[in-house]
Amino acid sequence: MSIKAMNAYQKGGLKQQVASADPHKLTLMLMQGALDKMAYAKGCINRSDLKGRSDNISKTTAIFINLRDTLNIEVGGDFSQNMLNLYNYMIDKLTEINTENGIAIIDEVISLFGPIKEAWAAIPEQAKQEAYAQSQQMSQVQTQTSP
Repeated sequence: MSIKAMNAYQKGGLKQQVASADPHKLTLMLMQGALDKMAYAKGCINRSDLKGRSDNISKTTAIFINLRDTLNIEVGGDFSQNMLNLYNYMIDKLTEINTENGIAIIDEVISLFGPIKEAWAAIPEQAKQEAYAQSQQMSQVQTQTSP
């Protein structure tokens, strides 16, 4: 099977996973994607592939921005604020890759983000269902009170 055919097959499988995923699973997929892109970027650095490094770091940064922008500071309080600060720090570190040792920076970001992804993956099913139900209720209340 050619590389092009394998890539097309993988993209089709990913689209199917996204279409059937709940919000928790989508977030987990984004988190894994960020870790994968950082690993690819490290490989690009080792091969002196500047374009590949840049592409993968840009994709990782976009994922972190997306995850950061989904935080609800009003509901999450100090925890959400701390996560916001951590995402901003990781984004800032990734932008330093052009001027400093890229692999060390990526390793630092992976060491910070890996436990977050692991904790997200370990959330019990009942807690996910309760959070989703609570989110639905809040959306309904906001819809009813909006002009």
